[in-house]
Amino acid sequence: MIRSTTRRTATAALAVLGLGAALTAFTPFASAQSVADIKKKGEITIGMLVDFPPYGTTNVKNEPDGYDADVAKLLAKDLGVKANIVPVTGPNRIPFLLTNKVDVLVASLAITPERAKQVSFSQPYAAATIVLYGKTASNIKAPADMKGLRIGVARASTQDVAVTKAAPEGTEIRRFDDDASAMQALISGQVDAIGCSVTVAAQIAKRVPANTFENKFNLVQQAMGIALRPGTDELTKTVNDFVAKNTANGELNKLYQKWLGADLPKLN
Repeated sequence: MIRSTTRRTATAALAVLGLGAALTAFTPFASAQSVADIKKKGEITIGMLVDFPPYGTTNVKNEPDGYDADVAKLLAKDLGVKANIVPVTGPNRIPFLLTNKVDVLVASLAITPERAKQVSFSQPYAAATIVLYGKTASNIKAPADMKGLRIGVARASTQDVAVTKAAPEGTEIRRFDDDASAMQALISGQVDAIGCSVTVAAQIAKRVPANTFENKFNLVQQAMGIALRPGTDELTKTVNDFVAKNTANGELNKLYQKWLGADLPKLN
């Protein structure tokens, strides 16, 4: 766990490019820059979170699964190649892409202006609502109520950005390596509330007695895009065509229904 004391220092978590280097040292390079490169290689290497159910998780065989995994496999099928799915974490997913260890990211990556300076995004293929989630008995109704509280987030995530932006001075933001660690911190009482997606909140609700926690208020709804390296214009266009086609024909909606039990939101 990495801790931060105030909102003033919280923005340090956005410096994601230097994180995760030790974890990537022995990862094979993907380096595909074009559709031709991918087809020549016969596979597309796709980075994906496996700790963000139902978007990213693992199955009984410990293989990547979830909405993102199905989208990744559908993209590979569309390209006529094999899907090589590589697990990544929130902090190291952009470094994996920028250092050529994956070709693209289908990794629940919310489209933000800051990230758009580092990577190219496809049109949105999914969305997530980020909430502040805490004890039902706690009197938290608005961002101002976070003052003096310990708020947990997954480091360098969308929820980190959202909480950092909303938290008043005097909020103690505690950063964890992933959603699973933040979730455990809430359940064990290390923090008073966490910023998380509604899907993570639903997972917590299944693990604790009824009415222990609740969504206190919405922080943001974020559209997610498939991320590519800057300068890969042809590949980006191909991925955009993939998203447009499979949105129009209902394939993405079928996958969204399968994993989230709801229709794919209208995404701009």
